[in-house]
Amino acid sequence: MNKLRKLSRDQRGFNLIELMIVIAIIGLLIGVGTIAWTAVMKSGNETAAVQSMDNIRKFEAQYASTHKGNFATFDELIKTVDLDQKFAGETPVVNGYTFTLTITPPSSAGPAKYEIWAEPQSQGSTGTGTRYFYTSSVLSTIKAKDGQRATDKDDSI
Repeated sequence: MNKLRKLSRDQRGFNLIELMIVIAIIGLLIGVGTIAWTAVMKSGNETAAVQSMDNIRKFEAQYASTHKGNFATFDELIKTVDLDQKFAGETPVVNGYTFTLTITPPSSAGPAKYEIWAEPQSQGSTGTGTRYFYTSSVLSTIKAKDGQRATDKDDSI
């Protein structure tokens, strides 16, 4: 009998309570990490959208300088000034943001004009962003608004 007691005391390992505590701690860390990861992804998508809009503004200026002040669609920018292929189509989705470009041709009322909106593809806890962005050929900056479509009246970033 003494041998059996001695053997059971020498055995190493975890009991059930210790394992449950470790699992609970791991679950807590995963929960906190998921929230932080989502916030980092949204922030990264927003930053990428702003950088993309800034690049499109530069490409539009390049295009207009060689095309008598006229502006180009996404597809024309891809062909002429090497805009990324991800922007092909009417409303491309890039890094979780849907981009919309409208072009107003020159008329007797004024010169040609373009407007660009970048809107999160989805919102909520699993959304791709919370801020909406806007810029145009008459602005020297990018405007942003939380929760709804940005306009030229909103704050600059």
